[in-house]
Amino acid sequence: MNGTLPCVCFLTGTLNALAGAERMTAVIASALAERGYRVLVLSLWDRTSAFPLHPDVRHHALFDQRPSFKRHYVSTVLGIRHFMRAHDVNVLIEVDTMLTLFTLPATVGMMIRRIAWEHCHFDENLGRRARSLARRIAARTNDAVVVLTARDQQRWVSALRPHSDVHVIGNPLPFPFPAEVANADTRIVLAVGRLVPAKGFDILLQAWSAVVRSHPNWQLVIVGEGDARRALEAQRQALGLDDAVTFPGAITNVEAFYRNAEIFCLSSRYEGFGLVLVEAMAFGLPVLATDCETGPKEIIRDGENGILVAANNALALAAGIVRLIENDDLRNLLGTQGRKDARARDVTVIAGHWENLIHSSHF
Repeated sequence: MNGTLPCVCFLTGTLNALAGAERMTAVIASALAERGYRVLVLSLWDRTSAFPLHPDVRHHALFDQRPSFKRHYVSTVLGIRHFMRAHDVNVLIEVDTMLTLFTLPATVGMMIRRIAWEHCHFDENLGRRARSLARRIAARTNDAVVVLTARDQQRWVSALRPHSDVHVIGNPLPFPFPAEVANADTRIVLAVGRLVPAKGFDILLQAWSAVVRSHPNWQLVIVGEGDARRALEAQRQALGLDDAVTFPGAITNVEAFYRNAEIFCLSSRYEGFGLVLVEAMAFGLPVLATDCETGPKEIIRDGENGILVAANNALALAAGIVRLIENDDLRNLLGTQGRKDARARDVTVIAGHWENLIHSSHF
């Protein structure tokens, strides 16, 4: 590359989905473009992005709509290979380790450095056994693997890649660090995430039915969309919480909800990272989260910048929420320290970690 900045391509399934991996792809790609890199995003399908991209990021797609990759496997591999050659890509970042199943044959014989970017925790396959195979292939063939937490780094190294570095780069704030803290007197507990079983909103509703018995003037707002909406709405009605819980849907400008909340709650059964915690902390919100397998425990120091409670336990979740509602001093303490800690997740800091990896001498 003769001292010039390399061309970096992010390969993803799609950018047209309101989900964490897609959002982070847009954020990191844009941050590298801002630093002068030639940045491409190649979606396997759909040329639309649900999130804004830097004007210099070039977004392409192999297919207009999602195809059957069993029937179109060869054409997908050949399409990726043609794109890499046509655009003289130097570094290929696979936004899902499953993509290694395409990129390994697509780049054979080419001088392209491949980074696998893992967004799930190591022991979660999302119902796809092929993901375990893809991880093994990525560990053996990719030049680097990026994971979100130190726990996952240990799992990758011990199980798959004992002789190589696996890099921990957590997710950044997807918006500029807020100049002001949230409104401190709204009596709103906020939760943000896809309406799917993994997020544990059914447990949160059970907890909230206990919370409102002693604190009927507080409201729970769950921002997000997903397949579990009908089940959650039915549960809300069955628990008699129609006036105490709202589901505003998927919101692109979620910052407005952070500004108008007083407490943030994450009720997940499992997490890859838990970026919404950092987002809430940046607005000075006191945060409470389940101590699930990965993610929250690497962001929250219990009693210092947030509260951790047992996962899959509605009573523990309710007790934690009530503890925050009834203790102004604790809310202020956690909110202040959490905001300080969130500054380390500013996009300029995280983009610097990616830049260091791209230029690493042993990579």
